[in-house]
Amino acid sequence: MKRLSFAFRSFFSILFGGKLPADIAKFYGFGPSKAGPAAKAAAQVRASDGALQILAILQRDARLLDFLMEDISGYADDQVGAAVRDLHQQARAALTRHVQLAPVIDGVEGTYAKLESPEPNTVKLLGNVPASGKAQGGTLRHKGWRANRIDLPTLTGGQKAEILAPAEIEIE
Repeated sequence: MKRLSFAFRSFFSILFGGKLPADIAKFYGFGPSKAGPAAKAAAQVRASDGALQILAILQRDARLLDFLMEDISGYADDQVGAAVRDLHQQARAALTRHVQLAPVIDGVEGTYAKLESPEPNTVKLLGNVPASGKAQGGTLRHKGWRANRIDLPTLTGGQKAEILAPAEIEIE
């Protein structure tokens, strides 16, 4: 009966509070670690983990790494084109499932765009840039991309971010 009570309390606590009740977590051995700061440092998420997760997702869903790492010089253009069509569709679906992209400048390429913010990370000036580095605007050559939302799955315990795709061995 205690497990049933724990199950209901846990479900509603996670649903409405986002975390497991402390007494239930302690009962099942999920309390704070007594290993000290060294164990906490090892479990920290690194900045590169998100990039590696995106690569792993693109490999899992579209086999992007397999395609990029293969020498395609021996294939005919029509063979490469057919492979790229499927790869493009699968990679785009995987990317849009986890990252919401938007243009930095929402305009039509090839038309005049007014320069709102001269931040070097936002807009790259090309061509006859004044010595001052300041300009009012110019022809939009590329809209740029910005990530408005990133929704990557949480790495589970023991899962290494640097393993992008496990090796596969078929047992016969």
